[in-house]
Amino acid sequence: MNKRLIFSLRDPIHKEDSENCTYGCRHSNPDICKSSYMDGVCAFCAKDKKCKNPPNSWRKFYKEKSNDR
Repeated sequence: MNKRLIFSLRDPIHKEDSENCTYGCRHSNPDICKSSYMDGVCAFCAKDKKCKNPPNSWRKFYKEKSNDR
């Protein structure tokens, strides 16, 4: 697991984050994520290093923080 790709849900939004995916992993425990190491879905396996299945709380957090900018 690449520790540099693990971010807290509350860390600042990365320039490559979007409402539907995150740069790196925002799960509190990446090892038990249902998409952990799934090719093309998990940030640890994806070429673009984006998680295509972020936590359920991500969308709300992203909307709140992107409105603050």
